[in-house]
Amino acid sequence: MRKQSSGETFRITGARQGLTEDVRGRQRRYVISMGVRTVAVLLTVVLWNIERPVAIATLVLGMALPYIAVVIANAGRENVPSLPKTFVAGPSRPMLTPGPTDGTADSVPDRPAAGASAPDSDLG
Repeated sequence: MRKQSSGETFRITGARQGLTEDVRGRQRRYVISMGVRTVAVLLTVVLWNIERPVAIATLVLGMALPYIAVVIANAGRENVPSLPKTFVAGPSRPMLTPGPTDGTADSVPDRPAAGASAPDSDLG
């Protein structure tokens, strides 16, 4: 038995990323952001008595980065409107036209009948 197709084919480029891969990517972004925050706080401590304006800038970065990291980490699983359509219409099957009804379905007018030879114009 042949499986009947519904006429729609799933386009894999339109498929969303798997949930585990999406969560793993968001966790990775959050850990990287928190690593940058840790470095910023440590630089604040080290630079406080050496270069105070740079230490204040790293302190501001260390204070703002947790909020930014959470917003970035939670931004996911939205549908992007610029993605291609998920379903593509399958190729249409050509329809056969009805044959002649007068009983001449076996004869083809462009070919000579069986046993008859075609004129040889190349033999000259």
